Amino acid sequence: MTSADGPFPAKGAFPYKLVATDLDGTLLRSDESISPRTREALAAVTAAGAAHIVVTGRAVPWTRHILDDLGYQGLAVCGQGAQVYDAGEHRLLTSVTLDRQLAALALAKIEAEVGPLLLAASRDGLDGEVLVAPGYRRLEGSLPVVPLRDAADLWSAPLNKVYVQHPTLSDDELAAVTLRVAGGLVGVTMAGAGIVELLPLGLSKATGLSLAARRLGVKAAETIAFGDMPNDIAMFAWAAHGVAMSNAHDELKSVADEVTASNEEDGIAVVLERLLAGAS
Repeated sequence: MTSADGPFPAKGAFPYKLVATDLDGTLLRSDESISPRTREALAAVTAAGAAHIVVTGRAVPWTRHILDDLGYQGLAVCGQGAQVYDAGEHRLLTSVTLDRQLAALALAKIEAEVGPLLLAASRDGLDGEVLVAPGYRRLEGSLPVVPLRDAADLWSAPLNKVYVQHPTLSDDELAAVTLRVAGGLVGVTMAGAGIVELLPLGLSKATGLSLAARRLGVKAAETIAFGDMPNDIAMFAWAAHGVAMSNAHDELKSVADEVTASNEEDGIAVVLERLLAGAS
C-alpha cells in the first residue's frame, strides 16, 4: 500500500488500537468526499490491527450514507455521543434523548436574554427526521429535512438535539449566552459554522466513544482522536492523543496535542502515515 508521499507498511506495530475521527471538517472534504489517500491510510491502520471509529455530531440518518460509501462495518458514535450505531447490522445500540420539558425551558430562558431564535431539531431513531423552522439557515449540504410549520410539532416526538441560531449574534456569542443562562438545564456545544446545539445535560462525544470503546475492548489510553470543532474537546480529553486539523476552531487547537494539515489536505493521512512509518 502506498501514500501520496511514498510506500508505507500495511501491517506493523501501530501505536494505537483505536482511531476516532470526526466527519465534517475532519474526515470529509468540503464536498463530503473522503480522499483516496485518507482511505488508504485508514485501511493500512486497520490492517495493522487498529479499529477506526467515526464519532460525529450528525445523527444516524445523516451519517449512514457516508458509512455505506466507506464500506464501514463497525460501530459509529453519532448525535454528539447520543447514539452508538452498528453500521454492519444497521442497528441502533444505544440512544439518549433530550428532556423536552427542560429543552423548552432552556429555549425560553435564552430567548428572554437575546430575543427570538431560529430553530431546528433532530428526532431520535434510525430514521429520525431533521425538522427545520422558517428562517433557519440550512446546513450540511443537501441532506433531507422536514419543514417545521407548527412550533408545537417540535416537541411531538423524542429528540436527540435542538439546533439554535440567532439573527445577529455570532456562533461563539450565542454559545456563550446559551451556556450562561441555560447550561444547568441542557448541554451546549458548537459543532460547526452556524451549528450551536442543545443536548441532554452531560452528554458529549466522549460519552458515546467510551461506550463504543468498551464494546470493542479498547481503552482511552489506546486511542488517538481527530477533530475540528469545540464539540471535539471532550473527545480529546478522553483520548490519549488529540489531533486538531489546521482548519479547526482555535478553542480546539488550544487543547490539542498536535495540529495537522486541513481536511482538504489529507490531515488525517499525514499523521497516520507518520505513525505507520514509525511502526515499521
